Amino acid sequence: MVGLVFGGASGEHDVSIRSAATVLKGLCGGANLARYRVVAFYIDRQGRWWGDAIAREVLTSGEAKADDGSRPGFSGLPDGALEVQVWYPVLHGPNGEDGTIQGLFSLMQVPFVGSGVLGSAVGMDKLAMKAAFAAAGLPQGPYRPLLAAELERGEALLEQLEAELGYPCFIKPANLGSSVGITKATNRSELKAGLELAVSHDQRLLVEQGLQVRELECAVLGRDKLQASVLGEVRFDAEWYDYKTKYSPGTSETLIPAQLPDAVNQEARQLAVLAVQAVAAGGLSRVDFFYEEDSGRLLINEINTLPGFTSQSMYPMLWAESGIPLDELVHQLVELAR
Repeated sequence: MVGLVFGGASGEHDVSIRSAATVLKGLCGGANLARYRVVAFYIDRQGRWWGDAIAREVLTSGEAKADDGSRPGFSGLPDGALEVQVWYPVLHGPNGEDGTIQGLFSLMQVPFVGSGVLGSAVGMDKLAMKAAFAAAGLPQGPYRPLLAAELERGEALLEQLEAELGYPCFIKPANLGSSVGITKATNRSELKAGLELAVSHDQRLLVEQGLQVRELECAVLGRDKLQASVLGEVRFDAEWYDYKTKYSPGTSETLIPAQLPDAVNQEARQLAVLAVQAVAAGGLSRVDFFYEEDSGRLLINEINTLPGFTSQSMYPMLWAESGIPLDELVHQLVELAR
């Protein structure tokens, strides 16, 4: 029995519902229909767990369950959870992608899809992730880690960031995904506002230098033996690839496979595998790159250890183009967990 768990007390709750619907389709498609019995579990925005009946209603409607006013947070597993033989988390962002639920499954001694506690935690925290990449000697663009207390320096901090990184630059909370809480700054007032927004989400921040680049993505599958997919490129009708652009139809396009020189393709796939190893990830990961076409330089932007599975998500599309359709992909992920 596979326990599909989704939702979560995260700003990426809605994306998780959409991803879980796609994963459920894969787990019930083709030969998987005879292989697996799937039981769904839903975690609402307040962190409460719900069993299969409520979970199926949410998946069918695509809408989050309304707050019923009961005690928030985890208060025990719903009926049927102790029968699960493999957990399949489809949880994006805090409380699902950061090692939290992976720790619960580890305590339960039940296998689960995706990275373990360490890989999830390091991959989720952008400062820890970048430190791991730096320790492994992987190429990255200029950035500056920040703690919330440093914002008390006021104008002196703004001047320092301008001198080190210039404009444009991007301000990010360290522990959110799907571009939540991220802003692009082209002047001091935007930089200040971006820092204030980011610190409202997280006490650990990151400021990155804006670069003229193409944005590439590579999917990685496996544990001891890692496979890298073909590369995809994201193009979008916006100043940058924000949350709205990522998840609104018609605002971005994906080119799979990306049109790149063979040497760049090969280097990116090798770097993707090294990035997964650097943060101790496993199962599934998506590695995002910046490609400076003029110089031919590849830079690792970030890793996502629990990438989206929506109809617009790159991870399943990259593997489909690489010869692994959705139902086979989710089957391989469950087998890797076991």
